Amino acid sequence: MNPVEFSHTVLISRVASGRWHALEDDLVVGRGESSRRPDGRMFVSIDAWHGAAFDRLAEAMLAALPRQLHTVVDEADLGLTARWRRAGFTTRRREWEYAIPTDPRATGLDSAPPPPDVTITAFGRAEEAPLRALDRTIRDQVDAGPGWQDMPAEILAPPVLDPAKYAVAAQSGQYVGLLRVATVTRLPRIGLIAVRADRQRRGIARALLAHTLGTLHRIGRETASAEVTESNVAATALFEGIGARRTGSNLELVLR
Repeated sequence: MNPVEFSHTVLISRVASGRWHALEDDLVVGRGESSRRPDGRMFVSIDAWHGAAFDRLAEAMLAALPRQLHTVVDEADLGLTARWRRAGFTTRRREWEYAIPTDPRATGLDSAPPPPDVTITAFGRAEEAPLRALDRTIRDQVDAGPGWQDMPAEILAPPVLDPAKYAVAAQSGQYVGLLRVATVTRLPRIGLIAVRADRQRRGIARALLAHTLGTLHRIGRETASAEVTESNVAATALFEGIGARRTGSNLELVLR
């Protein structure tokens, strides 16, 4: 594809579908990418050596892509956030990052037994068929309720369910809640906690957290992490109620 020249030294070239390079003196000084998530939204990202390369990439990409566009930035990166705002993006939502102690003495979860007739199935012991059925039920709840726009990207598409990553709550012989743990580097991350709509507000999510954090503590993991959308008041109260500490935040920005 033909490069588009924006200055005497910087060239922008669309090198493939959804990919751009910024070139300066024949060196790549920036890269831009676009990708469509399973919910249909288009996300863009730019990694540039300097502000001029970012601006040139943003101008070329925004001219080529349909609206609306989204991107995610670390709120602490003021320079990057300002560059996206200069390109016309505004804040759509904030997601808090939490560090969660696993010691039951710190969380207070040593005194949080499961509700009556609820049992917790440990990681790796859930049956795949009913686990998949529960996952489908929860996805149907989201479709019928708040929708997917505030959900982490990793749970938008139906996952390849690995029972080793799930703790499950069962009641009256049916799976009614689940918690998935993923590991990023050496820090365990709670990627999803969800309870069937007709069984919520009964302490099931808290019992799943008690089991999960207790298990992590017994194998020597002192801290876990999680991300919670700022508008999710219930999840924020749940995590902060067990001593979780905010460690940072991400912003989803949108160009409408």
